[in-house]
Amino acid sequence: MAAISASLVKELRERTGLGMMECKKALTEADGDIETAIENLRKNSGLKAAKKADRTAAEGAVVTRVADDGSYGVMLEVNSETDFVARDDNFTAFADQVVAKVFETKSEDVASLMEGGLEDARQQLVQKIGENISVRRAVVVDAPEGGVVGAYVHGSRIGVLTVLSAGNADVAKDIAMHVAAINPSAAHPEEMPQAELDSEKAIILAQPDMAGKPAEIAEKMVQGRLKKYLAENSLTQQPFVKDPNQTVAEYVKAAGGEVVSFTRFEVGEGIEKEEVDFAQEVKDQARRS
Repeated sequence: MAAISASLVKELRERTGLGMMECKKALTEADGDIETAIENLRKNSGLKAAKKADRTAAEGAVVTRVADDGSYGVMLEVNSETDFVARDDNFTAFADQVVAKVFETKSEDVASLMEGGLEDARQQLVQKIGENISVRRAVVVDAPEGGVVGAYVHGSRIGVLTVLSAGNADVAKDIAMHVAAINPSAAHPEEMPQAELDSEKAIILAQPDMAGKPAEIAEKMVQGRLKKYLAENSLTQQPFVKDPNQTVAEYVKAAGGEVVSFTRFEVGEGIEKEEVDFAQEVKDQARRS
């Protein structure tokens, strides 16, 4: 059996990020062959990653990338179990790798994007940091001819891509910042989901001042309040966050364009988070040790 030197262990640690004892064990089992040790560790990482795959990963980061000419942009959400890991350099480097692939391929199909090297990298990261890591979703948006895509990420947790019919990157970024802060329901009033309008109408009809009103008066009141609701929740009709004296539509028009669309990601939205009793978790761990 080959002697396992400290320098060999150190090299394997640097290449894998794993602990000293795990590296020494892997080298011993591979008879000192570092490439075989790495191959075996990668095979084992698949098993370790699978054991963590059922844990809820509702933290993480949103990353974006926009073409230099503003013709298209991409956005990605990568999840981790804790916010602490989402700030780790290894996690952010992995997220950058994936968004680069989305940008290169212009594909939103996460499964196909992760095939091969990126899935191997994900499994190695899971093994290294001990948390479930998942690539949740990706989006690619294109600007119309003469248009521009803008992007803004707030604290890595909220990301927005906006599309304008014309204008420049700074204006598009300003609108993305507005969307991140205000979170409108739709870009234009006519695009408001019917289910949301129906829900709002039911709320209006249930308000005390609607009781006993003749049908025609009640309908006028409902339509008036729905119009106000649409103005408050449609991007183009909202007061621009940087200058409330003008609407978003007016701000973009002054730059020579119109709002086409927006896409907004917020880390963990829609994921049911598991409530953790940390005190009980510590007790259970102490009992097991």
